[in-house]
Amino acid sequence: MTNPKNVQKVLVTGATGTVGRQVVAELLARGASVRALTRNPAKAYFPAEVEVVRGDLTDPASVVPALEGVDAAHLIVFGEGYAPLSTGEEIVSLAAKAGVRRLTVLHGGGESPLEDAVRGNGLGVQWTVLMPVEFMANALGWADDIRTRGRIEEPYADRLSSMVHEGDIGAVAAVALLDEHGDGRHHGRVYVITGPQTLSLNDKVRILGEARGSEVDLVELTEEQAVERMRTAGMPQETIDFMLYVYGNTPVEGRTVATTVQDVTGRPARTFEEWAAEHAQEFRAT
Repeated sequence: MTNPKNVQKVLVTGATGTVGRQVVAELLARGASVRALTRNPAKAYFPAEVEVVRGDLTDPASVVPALEGVDAAHLIVFGEGYAPLSTGEEIVSLAAKAGVRRLTVLHGGGESPLEDAVRGNGLGVQWTVLMPVEFMANALGWADDIRTRGRIEEPYADRLSSMVHEGDIGAVAAVALLDEHGDGRHHGRVYVITGPQTLSLNDKVRILGEARGSEVDLVELTEEQAVERMRTAGMPQETIDFMLYVYGNTPVEGRTVATTVQDVTGRPARTFEEWAAEHAQEFRAT
């Protein structure tokens, strides 16, 4: 596939995910040539100008053809089932060998062998770590209950979050990947990405109600009730413990507004009101 001299080609892994799709869209909007990596191309629906290729980061050899002719690549740190990837050193080495100049990594929480490999590479590949807080898209997990019952049941109604629009994560990624100023200003940066507001769970429910045109009730669960619900859903204990920690003791970074979106993209971060308006139909009773 030919690539005009002034057009950069970018590989997006995890391209069918919540963030990956936004990275693809933002790159296209900025005039880049996009190659999307997925384990199942038949289920990947992208605009015709996106080149969809098969590959799996757990099998580095399968990624070699996808790296050919690529200027930059967006990487995720988990494989299927959210298992941390252990192939980081090989992936970074193959990227450098293919001539990839810049990498972005979507931080997945906790330690990551792939992220460590990207940060510590001595191969001359520039890198940027994207560290978003809670996605606004997580609210879609409430859509069925709100549509059918007009309410949600959750613990810690006063918990705070500076949740971020997934499109803003994609925008920050695209800017770092393309390095349009050509000065490497995003190299070695860890970008905490948030929305422009710190909201409680009560705030989120109110905003969703306003967007759909009908009030949403919040039933606050006790911690014990929340644990029982998660166990019934089959969650492992370590996941339950993590959820209780995040909900009951949200880290400062998760509830503090950062100016990253404005600083990197030159425009304000999108609000939860904007996100809710975009998705209002998914919360309305049918």
